[in-house]
Amino acid sequence: MSEKEKEINEEEEMEDVDLISLLDDDGNEYEFEVLDEIDHKDGHYYALMPTFDMPDQDIESGSTYMIFEAVEDENGDPQLAEIDDEDLLDELAEIFESHFDEMEE
Repeated sequence: MSEKEKEINEEEEMEDVDLISLLDDDGNEYEFEVLDEIDHKDGHYYALMPTFDMPDQDIESGSTYMIFEAVEDENGDPQLAEIDDEDLLDELAEIFESHFDEMEE
């Protein structure tokens, strides 16, 4: 494959990336790539990978993903919340990682 073909393939892959922006409690905005989403028990969950502007930030992050639960705020607006239940988090991580393994095959 030529360098030009490789660049085109990488650009096509980037177009298929789903991105989501989240605000923290201080109003700072962070962008994440949506890796996967699942319904499990009575909830809907997302596996998100932080995106960065600086390559060294990606190296420092260890390219780990985060799991959030889709919830509604007091006004009924959709939000993503951190998961406090360690057992549930472990269970979800196992499911997501199984999906990631299937995608690589």
